[in-house]
Amino acid sequence: MYQDPGDLDNLIGYEVEIVEALADKMGLEPRFVQNGWDNLIPGLDRHLYDISIDGLEITPEHRDAVDFSTPYYVTHLQIGVRRDTFDINGLEDCRGRVVGTLKQSYAQFVLESTGDVDIRTYEDEVNAYGDLVNGRLDATLFDAPIALFYGGPMREVKFVGPEIGRIEYGIAVRKGEKELLRAVNEALIELRDSGELRTILERWNLWNPLTARALQDYGPARTEPVMYDRWVADLQPHLSLGDRLRRYVSFLPTLGRATATTLKVSLAAMALAIAFGLVLALLRVFGPGPLSTLSMVYVEIVRGTPVLIQLFFIFYGLPNIGIKLDPFTAGALGLGLNYAACEAEIYRAGLLSVPRGQMEAALGLGMTRNQALRHVVIPQAVRLVLPPVTNDFISLLKDSSLVSVITLVDLTKAYGQLATTYYDYFGTGIVVAVIYLLLGLPFVRLALWTEARLAVSLGVPGKAKRRESGLGLRLF
Repeated sequence: MYQDPGDLDNLIGYEVEIVEALADKMGLEPRFVQNGWDNLIPGLDRHLYDISIDGLEITPEHRDAVDFSTPYYVTHLQIGVRRDTFDINGLEDCRGRVVGTLKQSYAQFVLESTGDVDIRTYEDEVNAYGDLVNGRLDATLFDAPIALFYGGPMREVKFVGPEIGRIEYGIAVRKGEKELLRAVNEALIELRDSGELRTILERWNLWNPLTARALQDYGPARTEPVMYDRWVADLQPHLSLGDRLRRYVSFLPTLGRATATTLKVSLAAMALAIAFGLVLALLRVFGPGPLSTLSMVYVEIVRGTPVLIQLFFIFYGLPNIGIKLDPFTAGALGLGLNYAACEAEIYRAGLLSVPRGQMEAALGLGMTRNQALRHVVIPQAVRLVLPPVTNDFISLLKDSSLVSVITLVDLTKAYGQLATTYYDYFGTGIVVAVIYLLLGLPFVRLALWTEARLAVSLGVPGKAKRRESGLGLRLF
């Protein structure tokens, strides 16, 4: 399934049509939730959606985690090589070669079982075939539908060898949801018996002997592969520069919504990071021993572990103990808690840079410790830490791209979707890079401005002199 090149707000694909037909039979309205292929089952377990469908292979490992419907499609694995490759004609020839495949797939298991294969796993099929064409891989091994759609349109790629294995695709539901599974199976049987399932598969050029045997339908073809032909036509490099520019302009509504998501997540995360980071810094510098130690341990643990692991833990791990957060909250919380550790160290340095005599003088004037912190120490420290905090927000803005792994369609996720749809990582990447640059530029200017203001207020010679010189010229 992918975004419709003619309407980027519309998701199309043979499995989209199957789900829509099932929903119609069941009297339901489908709502599609995008997730990475290897996160489909974890997302199902945490109730992000009710069913999962996207070429999910019915394997013993998958059956341990979820229940499957009756198969709606049967296929095999297919080896792909460059057209100038003649010494790879089967699985045995892949030994000692670099072979790409989809992460956590049946194809990966087959390659591991073959032995002596340098396996490169991918989250995106387009990148695998791109690496094959560019010589980074010797071969690819994917399910036949993936090979047909992503390798088939490439002139530089050919398919070799016999059919490998037998793969069944099913619709996954959570363990124990027997009523939903029964309803899905009944609707699938209706689609099969009415011939609607076959019509959908033929429209996408996916009807094959294995599926015919599984569905007991050996009749002649009923429909032309119009959707597959459209897919191939959309991928052909026939666009003029003007057409490409118009295509990029058509991306703007999609990228605009993704940009808004990126900005909202970044602002929410930074607000949390600033507030919690200040608390951590105050506890570290002025708190009692146990709280100071606890603050130090938190900072070291969070700074010492990857933010991506923290996001996965919050989004997929916490539901195991009953804490379920929506993608936006999980993303903002994960980034905010991570950056709070970084902010805490910046604030700690700022607090320690305020002379101790300032606190002593405030206490000598009759202020309480809290009043001295609030009115004397913290205001001076804040002036010192403003520039690095502003720079940290720029870093956070870029790191927000990580939330794409927890189903949020941010700017990076939208880039991947559009580039995959059009096989255009170069031009689309430039457009997205410019948007990131424009997002960060105001904050870059803000950082420079705060540094200049701070330099003047603190009497830094070089910058203060330039400011005074400018003022003298204006007066003259």
